Amino acid sequence: MISRSLGGLRIAAAAAALAVVLAVPSAAQTPFFSGVTHYTLKNGLTVILHDHPDLPIVTVAVGYNAGSIHEKPGKTGVSYLLEKLMMTAGSANVSPLEHISSINRVGGTLNANALEDQTLYYQTIPSNHLALALWLESDRMRTLDLSRDKFEKARLDLLEELRNRKASEPYLNSLQMFDELLFSDFSFGHSLLGEEADVRRLTLDDVRSFYDSLYTPSNAVLCISGQFNPGRVRELVARYFESLPAAKPPAGGFEAPSYLKAPFSRTIEDPLASAPAVFLGFRLSTPGSSDAPILTLLDFLLLRGRTSRLNRRLLNREAKIAFQLTGGIDQRFDRSAFKIFIVASQPQIQGCFDAVFSELEKIKRSFPSEAEIGRAKMLYRQDFLNRTATSLDRALFLIQSYWSLRAAGRTMDVLEWETERVLRVTSAQIVAIVNRYFTLDNCIILNIRMK
Repeated sequence: MISRSLGGLRIAAAAAALAVVLAVPSAAQTPFFSGVTHYTLKNGLTVILHDHPDLPIVTVAVGYNAGSIHEKPGKTGVSYLLEKLMMTAGSANVSPLEHISSINRVGGTLNANALEDQTLYYQTIPSNHLALALWLESDRMRTLDLSRDKFEKARLDLLEELRNRKASEPYLNSLQMFDELLFSDFSFGHSLLGEEADVRRLTLDDVRSFYDSLYTPSNAVLCISGQFNPGRVRELVARYFESLPAAKPPAGGFEAPSYLKAPFSRTIEDPLASAPAVFLGFRLSTPGSSDAPILTLLDFLLLRGRTSRLNRRLLNREAKIAFQLTGGIDQRFDRSAFKIFIVASQPQIQGCFDAVFSELEKIKRSFPSEAEIGRAKMLYRQDFLNRTATSLDRALFLIQSYWSLRAAGRTMDVLEWETERVLRVTSAQIVAIVNRYFTLDNCIILNIRMK
């Protein structure tokens, strides 16, 4: 159920280039934002509604500000373990696995995603069964059944998953080491899955404490997206969620990171590596800063699509020097980094590294053309449409946007404006941002050799 992968997630005439840029519709021209409303219940639960009556289905999703970054040393894996229990354990009025069977019985689907900074639970159902989904979510938010036998079973299942994944997934252990180097502090750098030794020592009280402190209305956002009657939905939300007791917000935040600006490179042997590889990471500004939209567009210019700079340089048929290229911006609450992961033959690894910095140097020396910027904006626009194509896509996009904006000290009221900012980025801003962050003394490099 964990959603992150190794990656994570482009005309020569001036008139034609201008046409490309003008062809990018602004966020304000789309009907998406006009259907979004949000409000807060007395107990602190944030509710986001997105009325999109294209099909008679609706998604109910709940996102908790609870992930591996909230774990304490020696307690890693508790957030992922709790996600398993939320899906299977049952609650005061719902027997084990009944949540799943109830949604399946009415023709719905459901799942969960555990991330470093949040955990999401969601189901998509026919609109006439909306009350069922809301009742199920409210019951497990209030009274999850954390009995010892269910805890022990989930813990054993997690231990087996840890062993299987570490023994079968190439580069998983290397990725974990890279994250520890890139983010450096325990909260943001340790494994989302947890360490096997920590999971073995976890107690039922550890899970209860995590649930009681973080799975509360004031630390959650409920999003309903699809076809529904807004007035009726507000009545149902009040019926099932307003009686949940309020709780104090989780205490404290995170200390500001302190990074040493200096080149850093390490080489390790990975017995599971199918080929040599290299991780490159550049630490970025706080998400939500004025740099964020520029970095977003740079992501599309460098990595997204077959015509992006690094794809053309590393993967084109004529001079293919890499087997695999992935990467992008990895945001974890108030931290972010730009990651690049390359798999290649040993003789080509250095060439791949040189090619990445060669492309970065080209951007530093000369402005990307208006045509190239226009293509990147078109890809960004298409990506936005893809990420909001279904009721489920829209619900997850809105929840994750809510937590990202909250981490930056902003509210949902600026979401449309935040999306618009990417479409206003200029070539000069791209050059400035590459000069600011994409330097060798701000780069963490982990070389992977086969054992």
